[in-house]
Amino acid sequence: MSHSFDQVKTRIVCLLVLAALAAGAKCAAAKEVLAPTDGARRAKTWAKEMAAFEKQDAAAPPAPGSIIFVGSSSIRMWNLDKWFPDLPVVNRGFGGSTIADSVYFADTLVIKHNPSVIVFYAGDNDLAGGMSPEQVHRDFQEFVSVVRESLPETPIAYVAVKPSIARWKLADEIQAANALIAADCAEDDTLMFLDVWPPMLGADGKPKQELFLADGLHMSDAGYQIWVDMLRPQLDKLLAASGDAQE
Repeated sequence: MSHSFDQVKTRIVCLLVLAALAAGAKCAAAKEVLAPTDGARRAKTWAKEMAAFEKQDAAAPPAPGSIIFVGSSSIRMWNLDKWFPDLPVVNRGFGGSTIADSVYFADTLVIKHNPSVIVFYAGDNDLAGGMSPEQVHRDFQEFVSVVRESLPETPIAYVAVKPSIARWKLADEIQAANALIAADCAEDDTLMFLDVWPPMLGADGKPKQELFLADGLHMSDAGYQIWVDMLRPQLDKLLAASGDAQE
């Protein structure tokens, strides 16, 4: 009887060990899947946009210490000269882009300009294309890593993936991605997370219609006003700190 019981115990222990090994293998596989997205696959898509940026740089090179705004169409459509007339702002947004696209072209868009601050908005198209929140987070980490190789102390202000009427069905995924990125920013003094969700939602908990253009995705001036109200005080602090450090 006791010999039989010992065999059962041994069997249970073996099963538990196998289960633990399987779980570990599954975890390792998951980590393997979450390699950074390869931006090279879509590089040709942006040939025209990158050529235009290179032409702008040749004609009027951004001054070192400028504030570089980079990312997808919410950046591209942001009239920076209108909203920040007294700041050295440079728009390097290209519509339809993902985080991985900004990673791939980081040197052209950001690094070579030696900015004082980087304002980054991307992740919206990534999630709309079926990417998981975890992959969006991983690609954000890659953007930070690539920038940090050349600009180790330059502040990066990440604007949270916004709530929108057109993509409201992705609200849970968007909030999950935002939460992962916000956690990274909370642990790094050079990263800033701008949570635009609360002021963009109405009393019903859904995106305010007046903040968007007719497509329900891109923002009206009222939407950008919210972003400016949140971002401008932070930019002033960062620029003041940068000025103090140089004195």
